[in-house]
Amino acid sequence: MKNYSKFGYGLSVIGTALVLLWIGIFKFTHAEANAIKGLVEHSFLMSWMLNIASLQGVSNFIGVFEIATGLLLIASFWNKNLGKIGGILSVLIFLSTISFLFTTPGVWRSVEGVPITDFFILKDLTLLGVSLQVLDRSLSPT
Repeated sequence: MKNYSKFGYGLSVIGTALVLLWIGIFKFTHAEANAIKGLVEHSFLMSWMLNIASLQGVSNFIGVFEIATGLLLIASFWNKNLGKIGGILSVLIFLSTISFLFTTPGVWRSVEGVPITDFFILKDLTLLGVSLQVLDRSLSPT
């Protein structure tokens, strides 16, 4: 059982890092900057950035933040201090994106009486769990 747990943890962290790296790189495109506009402009955590930078500038900043966090998550396998930073940053990222479920108009709708949302945001609950595991392991004394 220990081997599955260790493998599962490693796979989860690498998967989370890969998602952050890939999406972070994509933030440098015009298409992604436009795609996040509605999310950012309605977010109490991020909308202020549009007052000091262009939409592309905000998207680029978020991309740098995501790429750095992905790299720190990978580094967590070798360095607990970098793991602490990566864990904290990824928790902040995924709490922010989960908040979009409550701040963005039109994210929730009903299809044949079943409430649905944009599931690309909902998956961040799982990634938040991985981030908390990284933070926990990085804070443990052994």
